[in-house]
Amino acid sequence: MSATTATAPARRPGKKQGGRRKLSYPVILLIIAGALIVLSALRAITGAEDLTSFGQYSGALAAAVPIGLAGLGGLWSERSGVINIGLEGMMMFGTFAAGWIGWQYGPWWAALAGVAGGAVGGLIHAIVTVTFGVDHIISGVAINILALGFTQYLAKLWFGAEGSAAAAAGGNDKQSPPMDNMPTFSIPGLSDWLGSIEAHNWFLVSDTAGIVRGLVTDVSWLTLLAVGLFIGTAFVLWHSPFGLRLRSCGESPIAAESLGVNVYRYKYAAVITSGGLAGLGGAFIAIGTHFYQDGQTGGRGYIGLATMIFGNWRPAGVAMGAGLFGFTDSLQLRGGGRTVHALLLLLAVLLIALALWKLRSAHRIQAAVSGVIALLLILWYALTETVPVEIVDATPYVATLLVLSLSAQRLRPPRAIGRAYRKGMGT
Repeated sequence: MSATTATAPARRPGKKQGGRRKLSYPVILLIIAGALIVLSALRAITGAEDLTSFGQYSGALAAAVPIGLAGLGGLWSERSGVINIGLEGMMMFGTFAAGWIGWQYGPWWAALAGVAGGAVGGLIHAIVTVTFGVDHIISGVAINILALGFTQYLAKLWFGAEGSAAAAAGGNDKQSPPMDNMPTFSIPGLSDWLGSIEAHNWFLVSDTAGIVRGLVTDVSWLTLLAVGLFIGTAFVLWHSPFGLRLRSCGESPIAAESLGVNVYRYKYAAVITSGGLAGLGGAFIAIGTHFYQDGQTGGRGYIGLATMIFGNWRPAGVAMGAGLFGFTDSLQLRGGGRTVHALLLLLAVLLIALALWKLRSAHRIQAAVSGVIALLLILWYALTETVPVEIVDATPYVATLLVLSLSAQRLRPPRAIGRAYRKGMGT
């Protein structure tokens, strides 16, 4: 071999090409441990017990499931190249179908009906965008509007009609009759043991026990199903021939077609699956409250879309985003003014760290802005004991905006997302 022969530089272990470090399991565990220590310290300093309480994380898990399912549905659709901002409408179809079937046949049939209702919304979106080539954004907005009007009309017709069986069972123009409870699952003995540890109020140990207890006590079977769907999605889309073909439709449909992939078929399958997952998220909400109610989704479809973007179109990222937004949603439901007040201090510390990092990188303007905001947050925390309920109610939406703005620079969507495709374009 010639001495002048160029050789490719060896890749350093633990790094991806392009210099970005790949997180290993030990690093992930260290991050989790660091987060637990920070939360424990914040709870000890501020006295905001809900930061690590059983009730907060039990509520966060329940709130994260519908958001995560909507985000997972968006991932399926957009990995095939079809933008789906109609997730909110598909969730509405799911909540209505679950309420309609659930009071008559029980929660498990309600879940199946929710999947079917959302899948119908996905089918409409697929027909309009894939077959007729309508702009994806316009179609998604139309589905959201259609779902709102359609469900309100049918609720009046089926649930609120005088003399109907639904009205006699407790339904009205705004909600369905109540349905039975969905069974829950707890690990025998573990919940009581963790509860006894949490009661001792030990630093870190009791905090960890409270968090874990919230994740293993009275968990809905639909929550376990949702976890399985995340794992199944990761396997199907990244470790199967079907998933490779589907993702190729979102990256380069013309190249996929040249290799014999029926792009239309895969796009249809992805968008219908997307609707079914969003519908299951809607059904989860209806089953958790025991009935369908007008306006029940509360924008969770849009937040699910945000989790998909935050998660960089990956199942693990969607799950992390859903957990974050579920936490803020649980704060809203529990009226966590004191907890949000404590989080002001945490946010100030993070902004100070960001300011120092930006200053080290010679980004003086960004460092100054971060430092000023951090100072204002510290003053807000020091001069008040809680935050207004209006701010608590807005926390999930503020968190959505913050996460999207901070994660925008590292996003990598599918290359052909939103682009019009027609069979034979490459010939």
